[in-house]
Amino acid sequence: MFNPSEVIPEFTADTHGRKAEKVDYALCADGRVNILVECKPSSVDLDLKHAGQLFRYFQVTNARVAILTNGVVYQFYSDTEQPNKMDEKPFFIFSLDTIKRSDPATLERFTRAQFDIGAIIAEAGRLKLESQVRIELDREFAQPSEEFVKLIARRVTSNQLTAAVREQFSGLITVSIAQLVRDRVNDRLTSALHVANPEPAVLDEGQSDDMSDAGDGVITTEDEIAGFRIIQAIAARHVDPKRIVIRDSKSYCAILLDDNNRKALARLHFNSPTTRYVGVFEGKTETRHAIQEMTELYKLEPRITARLAELSGG
Repeated sequence: MFNPSEVIPEFTADTHGRKAEKVDYALCADGRVNILVECKPSSVDLDLKHAGQLFRYFQVTNARVAILTNGVVYQFYSDTEQPNKMDEKPFFIFSLDTIKRSDPATLERFTRAQFDIGAIIAEAGRLKLESQVRIELDREFAQPSEEFVKLIARRVTSNQLTAAVREQFSGLITVSIAQLVRDRVNDRLTSALHVANPEPAVLDEGQSDDMSDAGDGVITTEDEIAGFRIIQAIAARHVDPKRIVIRDSKSYCAILLDDNNRKALARLHFNSPTTRYVGVFEGKTETRHAIQEMTELYKLEPRITARLAELSGG
């Protein structure tokens, strides 16, 4: 942040009909503006009206990412709907008050060393839809809409949907969802306490990743998803990120190329409550590396890149 060629405060961006307008910060690399940042007081609840300047700046710079923040909440915007026009809804929201376990992996994409605008834009659309789905589900879980109540009621009863029946199902849905969430949390805690059985260190010629138990009580944890996203981000520098697929089992979580069991890119051994390992391959041999933090996965980038080249025939 002390490099004035990379972090430019009070960045001037002339817009149509408005001269010498300034955005609070412009984050640059190689002489190119990559991210625009507009800051508001921490006492302000961010609203779309606060993004007015960013909308204008977005059209007259090379930036593909804009951040609106009050220092506590950070809203990330891009142009997933229309090129060079900033979306009205953020594709990612990060809050210091409610940090999710998946947030660090997403934030890693915006670091100077890992910044890849192509991979970010490709992921932005998915993150935006995921965020909107979470918001709608949260609303339905807190106070089920009439449409949602009708949908569930029609699936479980043939009785006429009178006002009394709808009111009854509304209460049942709220209680059932709360119980379902508690059950899922308990399942995850049980899974976390389960220590994985030892896995073979060599992948034999006729052996594939054993996914026969996948789907049989298997729960993919947020850490496993975060690890997958980091490996996918590393691989995205060399192949289409859609080719990198996650497959979970009771023993380990496999990261595969082309959804092919014989093309294991890495294995996440995260079932132990005390120690986590990441297995990377060279030929048929798997070498496990102990990690404490998810960001340590980036230290394995050379091994993952080499394995990717091996699997791709390069």
